[in-house]
Parts: sequence; C-alpha cells; structure tokens
Amino acid sequence: MSTDISCTKKSRGRPKVFDREAALDKAMALFWKHGYEATSMAHLVEATGAKAPTLYAEFTNKEGLFKAVLDRYIARFAKMREACLFCEERTLEEALEAYLSLIAKLFTEKDTPTGCFIICTSSVLAASSDDIAAVIKTRQSMQEETLARFLASCQQKGEIPAASCVRKLAKYLCCIIQGMSVSARENASYEELMQIVNTTMRLMPELKKI
Repeated sequence: MSTDISCTKKSRGRPKVFDREAALDKAMALFWKHGYEATSMAHLVEATGAKAPTLYAEFTNKEGLFKAVLDRYIARFAKMREACLFCEERTLEEALEAYLSLIAKLFTEKDTPTGCFIICTSSVLAASSDDIAAVIKTRQSMQEETLARFLASCQQKGEIPAASCVRKLAKYLCCIIQGMSVSARENASYEELMQIVNTTMRLMPELKKI
C-alpha cells in the first residue's frame, strides 16, 4: 500500500505584479473622459484593476495619481508633437502644418478620449482644486513655451520678421489648439479640425507680422 500521500497545499500561483504604466494609461482615460473632480479613487481602482492599497502605496492619493498621469501624458504625446516642430529639414510652415495636423489626428483618435487631456481636465476643475489647477497651468504653459522657442528659432533664421513678437504668435496658436480641443470634444471630425489647420496656415503670412 502506498504511503506517498501529499500534504502540500494547492499553489495559489504568483501574486500579480503591479503594472504601473498600464495603470497610468487606464487612469488617464478615466480622468480624460470624466475630469479630475468626477473621478473617484473607487473609479480608479475599478478601472485599473489594482487594489486600493497598491494605488495608495504607489501614488499616495488621487492627486498624486493624477500628477503621475499628467507626466505620462506629456511623455506620450507632448514629446511626439515637439518632434514635428524641431526638424531641421522643414521650413516654418512645413513644421507648423505637421504639428497642427498631428494634433488634429490625436484629438480625434478612437483609442483615446477626444480632445487634449490637459485642456479637457482643466476646463472642469472646481475652485477647491487649486493645487491641481496650478499643476495643470504649469504643464499647459509648456506648450506655449515650446511654440515660442520654435518660432524664435525660425525668427533667427529669417523666416519671421525681426520686428514681430513670437510670444504673441505662440499665444495665438495655443488659442487655436484649445479651440480644436473643444471642437473635438463636441464630436468634430478629423476633417473638420483640418479645416481649422488649413485656415491657420493660409493666414500665416500675415500672422508672422504680428
């Protein structure tokens, strides 16, 4: 009679490893679609599939998670846009058209919520979210700084008159981008956003003189 009786407990398998980037992407989609205020930690736990203690250990609180998501968004999308501008082979008009066309494409992608994450979340913040508003404002100003830096380099190459104010032109272009984001949130198509891009490019000879 065999006495080889196993008393070993059934293995539960390896514990699931927390995938930080995947969790940030899922949280990003939630914040992007519903805004900071309307997204609770309970919603984030459900969306990410992570346990609440794991999220708190990694990000401290909802604000910390949102800041990490914001940095993730900039790393994924803002750097991609910047690459369109700072391309030595392109003229000012070619680079700017590529930049705005990419924005039109990103704002209407099907695999992410429409519009710009930063613009969409900043537009629905409550007065009680001063800290988050300040963080968003700082990140949002990076776009204007990038455009101003690009336009200044074009001015140095003689593509923009020396007397023109590149800061004013950068602010104007940021307003165009904000309008594109709002239009995308209101279900404007890529083609409709490209009409805005095309109009802006037609106006560039005069805009460069401001």
